Amino acid sequence: MKLEIKNLHKSFGDNEILHGISFSAKTGSALGLLGRNGAGKTTTIRILMKVFEANSGEVLLDGVPFSPQKGTIGYLPEERGLYPKKKVGEQMVYLAELRGMNARDAREAVKKWLKRLGVEEYENRRLETLSKGNQQKVQLAQTLVNDPSFIILDEPFSGLDPVNSQILKDVINEEIARGKLVIFSSHQMSYVEEFCQDIVILNHGNIVLSGDLRDIKREFGKNRLVLTAVNLSGEALSEKIREEYHDLVTVCGRWKDGVIMELNGSHRKTELLGMLADSDIDVENFGNYEPSLNDIFVESAGDEA
Repeated sequence: MKLEIKNLHKSFGDNEILHGISFSAKTGSALGLLGRNGAGKTTTIRILMKVFEANSGEVLLDGVPFSPQKGTIGYLPEERGLYPKKKVGEQMVYLAELRGMNARDAREAVKKWLKRLGVEEYENRRLETLSKGNQQKVQLAQTLVNDPSFIILDEPFSGLDPVNSQILKDVINEEIARGKLVIFSSHQMSYVEEFCQDIVILNHGNIVLSGDLRDIKREFGKNRLVLTAVNLSGEALSEKIREEYHDLVTVCGRWKDGVIMELNGSHRKTELLGMLADSDIDVENFGNYEPSLNDIFVESAGDEA
């Protein structure tokens, strides 16, 4: 399956939230939908789920208008949506039936997913009696209980310890491997890097960056180098590079306790390395700069609102 979002506009009164955004996602891989608070991520998700109608633009699935049917979308919201005073199993079966499953299949699916996520012992407990992490695992089980073909995960790792995070990673990777279409939204960039082949970064209702994450990293790291020194702090090293090597490189940021530099003109890194070898700088690390997704996000969407 291929999901295409084309030129979506959405306004609430005179306030335009989305300014004509376009992107696509495909089965077998996860798309990272990223942005600061208020960037338009939640509005986009609600349009996909037909909670909101766009003012203009279209959403296509395999080339035809997308119309979500019962059970076809599994949505894990950032804010938990289950009933805290109801028993876990009862409400999961009820909600699975609302999405089109018969009672027998719903009960079997609920047991399967609670067991897969390690919370089967809580089936007859009220949700509010569970820890925050176990509530999140129940919420994910509810998201997947109808075997949806299209999965939207909004901050799925919220409140989880490392052990439970690994369980969720395994489950999500299994769903991706099964050919599910997955949209993953999170402020925890390390998780996005693990799951997502493609990313879309929204800022103030516009797409400021999109594409294959590996290609984006290569482009952001192009002609950039990192340098740390045993005998100089990052600040002192930055100042020295600016004073003595400004013809070769431009200092463009900090990296650990060192600097990120961009080569000027046609200069090569071997030229700089040779000069450093003859200097009083005791080089600790020197090499190509590979930006993290966090670095890319800050550079792309880090302006003040």
